[in-house]
This record gives sequence, structure tokens and C-alpha cells, in this order.
Amino acid sequence: MNLRKAEEFILTKLKRDLSPTLYYHGIHHTLDVVEVVSQLAQAENITDPDLLLLLRTAALYHDCGFITTYQGHEAEGCRYARESLPEFGYADDQIELICGMIMATKIPQSPQNLLEEILCDADLDYLGRSDFEPIANSLFEELKERNFVRDETAWNRIQVTFLSNHHYWTKTATNLRQANKQDRLETLKEIVSHYSV
Repeated sequence: MNLRKAEEFILTKLKRDLSPTLYYHGIHHTLDVVEVVSQLAQAENITDPDLLLLLRTAALYHDCGFITTYQGHEAEGCRYARESLPEFGYADDQIELICGMIMATKIPQSPQNLLEEILCDADLDYLGRSDFEPIANSLFEELKERNFVRDETAWNRIQVTFLSNHHYWTKTATNLRQANKQDRLETLKEIVSHYSV
């Protein structure tokens, strides 16, 4: 597996082909997820070098489907992975593990193993971070651009539902992020409680 070449390939593609109106799902999000995946893997005692490579590759590819589609981008990301990764020495079974991780991030998340749990938690790490506000706002702007959300009132209601239904999968992410996420949820519930029905 030539991770360096695969990384070079997909980052070039993301820089070149992602829509500039992907204010949340831009290359900065992919790089953030790659960084968090490494931290979570270390904390969760993943030491096998091959598994770490597969995890990093999945993080790099997890949102590349946005290049061609908004809804169903996970399946499209798997298509890109199956198409390009053999060129970089990835075997079919390795690519299927990567696709399993990518598909697990589809909302509602459905991880079946620790690697999938790590990618899912990395993908939504911001929910329990101090930079929640600006990141959530970038997602609001992205969804508004696509007419998926009307206004801030509707958005705050969506966030309350989303945060209420979300939970972290790994012990590490739960310990690091759950309390902050809960605080965000309480704040948003308070805001929403003042809306007229």
C-alpha cells in the first residue's frame, strides 16, 4: 500500500474538484478528520501499521464522493476508492475494509467494528469541541446554499434533534467530547424553547 501516493492523488483531486460552496465538507474537514483519526487510533491502542494505513486512507477518502454528488456521497466515495486505490497497491479486501469505514459514516452512523467507530467519531468530533460554533455555522451556510434549510430557527431545531440522537462510539471520544456536546445541546434547547411554535 502506497499511502503517500494515494494521499497525494486524493488531496489533489479534492482541492481541484470540490465545490467552493462546500463550506463545511471542504478539504479542511477531510484534513481535520485525518488528524483526529490518528489521535483516536493511538488512544484506542491501534498499533498494527496496516490498520493505521487503512484508517488514514478511509479518512482521506470518506467525503470525496462530494465531488460528484451531495446525497449518497458515501457510496460515491467507495466508488472512487475502488477505482483508484488498486493503482496504489491496495488489495481488494483492504479496499472493502476502507469502504466499510466510509459507509459507516452515513447518517445515522452504523459502525460494525473499532476502525469504523474511530472514523465515525472523528467525522463528528467537532460536536464536542470548543470550535463547535464556527464549524456548525459553516454547515448551516452549506445547507442553506442547497436549500436544505430555511433559516436559523429551522437550523437550531435540526441541531437539537441531531445532537439528541447522536452518540460517540469509542471510549476515547466519549470521554473527550460527550460532556461538551451535552452542554451545546442544553444551550440549543434553551434557544429553541423561546421560539414560537
